[in-house]
Amino acid sequence: MKKIEAIIRPEMLESVKEALASEGFVGLNITNVIGRGAQKGITHVGRAGEKHTVDMLAKIKLETVVKDADLERALRVITNSARTNRIGDGKIFVIPVEEVIRIRTGEQGEVAI
Repeated sequence: MKKIEAIIRPEMLESVKEALASEGFVGLNITNVIGRGAQKGITHVGRAGEKHTVDMLAKIKLETVVKDADLERALRVITNSARTNRIGDGKIFVIPVEEVIRIRTGEQGEVAI
């Protein structure tokens, strides 16, 4: 099993959620985060010409756990539905998961995802 953590643009959340759901990936967690990467922020120019740089930008962290056999498909869905082809589209991290336990039933492993 693998945990996918995807950092995406907030405006892309709905399209990513819908794309994942249409492929059968419905369990996920969403967190509002701020951060920076290669984009290094945005510079705004005010009315009087003054410049103000915002170097920590609002992003969404989407987390889900998938079966090993579903990993490539889930990554493809997230990548295709989150991509705008502009700097700041985000990153995806894949992390091994040793165990999953469904609290309500005690089921363990892939059946508990």
